[in-house]
Amino acid sequence: MRSMSGSRRNSGSSLVSSSSASSNLSHLEEDTWILWGRIVNEWEEWRRKKEKLLKELIHKGIPHHFRAIVWQLLGNATDMPVKNQYSELLKMSSPCEKLIRRDIARTYPEHDFFKGQDSLGQEVLFNVMKAYSLVDREVGYCQGSAFIVGLLLMQMPEEEAFCVFVRLMQEYRLRELFKPSMAELGLCIYQFEYLLQEQLPELNVHFRSQSFHTSMYASSWFLTLFLTFLPLPVATRIFDIFMYEGLEIIFRVGMAILQYNQTDLIQLDMEGMSQHFQKVIPHQFDSCPDKLILRAYQIKYNPKKMKKLRTENRLLKQRIETLEKVRSCWGQVTRAQEAEENYVIKRELAVARQQCSTASESLERAQDTIRELQQRKYTEQFVSSLQTQLEQSRLQEAELLGALKEMQDKVLELEKRSSLLPDESNVAQLQEELKLVKLRELETLHCFREMQDTVTELNQCWQQHVSRGGGGGHWKESPKKNAMNELQDKLMSMRLREAQAQAELREARLKVLQLESQNQIHGKLVSRQEEESAALQERVQYLTAQNKGLQGQLSEVKRKQAESDCKSKEEVMAVRLREADSMAAMAELRQRIAELEIQKEEGRIQGQLNHSDASQYITQLREQISELKNEVRHSCSDYKHSPKIASVKMTLLYNCINCCKLLWRKLLKNKT
Repeated sequence: MRSMSGSRRNSGSSLVSSSSASSNLSHLEEDTWILWGRIVNEWEEWRRKKEKLLKELIHKGIPHHFRAIVWQLLGNATDMPVKNQYSELLKMSSPCEKLIRRDIARTYPEHDFFKGQDSLGQEVLFNVMKAYSLVDREVGYCQGSAFIVGLLLMQMPEEEAFCVFVRLMQEYRLRELFKPSMAELGLCIYQFEYLLQEQLPELNVHFRSQSFHTSMYASSWFLTLFLTFLPLPVATRIFDIFMYEGLEIIFRVGMAILQYNQTDLIQLDMEGMSQHFQKVIPHQFDSCPDKLILRAYQIKYNPKKMKKLRTENRLLKQRIETLEKVRSCWGQVTRAQEAEENYVIKRELAVARQQCSTASESLERAQDTIRELQQRKYTEQFVSSLQTQLEQSRLQEAELLGALKEMQDKVLELEKRSSLLPDESNVAQLQEELKLVKLRELETLHCFREMQDTVTELNQCWQQHVSRGGGGGHWKESPKKNAMNELQDKLMSMRLREAQAQAELREARLKVLQLESQNQIHGKLVSRQEEESAALQERVQYLTAQNKGLQGQLSEVKRKQAESDCKSKEEVMAVRLREADSMAAMAELRQRIAELEIQKEEGRIQGQLNHSDASQYITQLREQISELKNEVRHSCSDYKHSPKIASVKMTLLYNCINCCKLLWRKLLKNKT
């Protein structure tokens, strides 16, 4: 206490007054002061030899004036090297200063110590948070930690509060909770969900049905240690136990709160449960925090099981990371396949473009040929070439008809697939693909009709040419006749070549469209496969969790069966022990009665027969005989309940009666 008052003079920021207690304290408070003063002075001895008693006293609550020094002793934060660095840290600048300044006004806004801008409480809170952000740059600053520091500053100066907070972050798992990844918070939520599923299964099922996740209400419990959820006096009592036992008390108190409110929560929906957590639960234990602490220690908590869950959670995370790696590898494979397909499509497109350029070049050559033919005469070889070109155009027409039939078959196949898929999103995608295919089909039909018109026109021109007598002999016999017909023939040949070039160009375009449609279809298939793989992974996770739950239930049933077997064995042993005790007691009683009978015979026969009246002694023996008979009757009634003990009693009583009768007879003989 002297060290505390000295440090208070240095900083002057503690809310705890160092003045002595008032004179009107009750005897109980005086005894508490004396006891805790002795504990503080003999701390090491109490931690070593009286740990159980110290734990009970902490459960009952540390007195307000002793909390500062006891918290420092519990956290082993009395002499820390970092305390000497505190003043130097305050002179440095931290990258988290703006965040700390922004959140300070939200920390205990109703408390007098922190109320008001630039108040003493806000200033010392800023100093401690800034100093820690410089000491631990990986964690830096997290909003929930300010409430813990604020509670420490209500009990002790800022230097001591800084040391205790550093110790809490290092030794009490708080640093892992406040890391940017918050992996420890996920582990705590996982462990708490296991306790909820094991001890309150009905409430757990209701939470799941309403999509009321554990993180929605329990995250603040672990991050702020109930300081933002419960009233400050109740939360301070919990913090007393936390300083001694660690995070175990957070699990216990959380389960006790849910157990106490289970009946009300099951009847509410998601919004009603949120309102219940915000407005009703925080004020249920205002008048009696001991009730909450008592309920918390009635909760079953197995540290070994929690440690095993910690290992399982770590293995589960490793499996998830492995699955993500496999998924990324699969994504790389699919992207490689897509890249390869795109490369093939681009190569085919380049070939089509080359064919298009070749067709344009052939068209230019045809135009050059037309110009040359305008200067020369037709020959029989030229006419045969025209016939060959006409046959090629007809073959291209047949190929276009085949391609059109294939496209129609693909459209029918896509319609069948769309009818088999029940998913609305897949149906919509297939409908879009069907629209694109139909558009391409219409374009193909348009090109085919244009080709048909061109072929028809060429046939008409060829028939006109034949009707004019365009045989080989005609050209030989009259080469200079009908100049107009020659020009028409030249124009016809030019149109034939132009039609051929256009047919080749359109064929290339159709191939490009077909390749683009195939590319889109492959892309849709890849996206669907990814969705199916994600759904399968979710199904695997759900089945794994269900398997764990069933295994937990099986282990619980086995444990209960073993407990019942042990209890039955203990009861049988207890009955046997009681039987043995009763037999031993009856043997002792029998021996005692025998000794008393011997003493009675020796004493009464020798003394009372010589000095007392024999008739009076005879009446006494009669009374004893009648009493013994009454005891025999009682023993007969007891025989129904405990036959062994009653039989022993009856044997002894009959022996006593026989002895009395013998004495009575001897007395009668002496009297006569």
